[in-house]
Amino acid sequence: MTIVMVDIESDGPIPGDYSMISFGSVIVDEKLDKTFYGKLKPISDKWEPEALKVSGFSREEVLKFAEPRKVMAAFQNWLNDNCKSRPMFFSDNNGFDWQFINWYFIHFLDKNPFGFSSTNLGSLYKGMVKDMFQNFKHLRKTTHTHNPVDDAMGNAEALIHMKKEMGLKISFK
Repeated sequence: MTIVMVDIESDGPIPGDYSMISFGSVIVDEKLDKTFYGKLKPISDKWEPEALKVSGFSREEVLKFAEPRKVMAAFQNWLNDNCKSRPMFFSDNNGFDWQFINWYFIHFLDKNPFGFSSTNLGSLYKGMVKDMFQNFKHLRKTTHTHNPVDDAMGNAEALIHMKKEMGLKISFK
């Protein structure tokens, strides 16, 4: 499997009623040199100012972003070009991020290349250290900026640390 770390930004709490504004991903390997960044035009008139504010974009800016179908097709092509095997979705908050990616893939392209499973990086770390009150975020090198590529990169760095320094049995091939 090819591990793909993903992070999304949205203008509300759920897909369909609200919109995924941007997302970033990185193929997790030793180089961390394969990234994707998508900015998507809203699919709904419904949006929450506080949620949108996190992304750093204004409503006027996001209305000029690319059509979601084009962005999702470009992401699908990027996955096809960069994944040597079945892509596996990893995220800091997969309950949130995966629901948007899944909904957009199914809605716009009829199929999610990740299938119907994902892995939560935070839960993986808690299991490794056997403590539900611990957090992996100190393992990031890249600053968490809410640019989804930066955030996915920091999470990928944490996963690599978990493998190299903590003994996680995982393959990045």
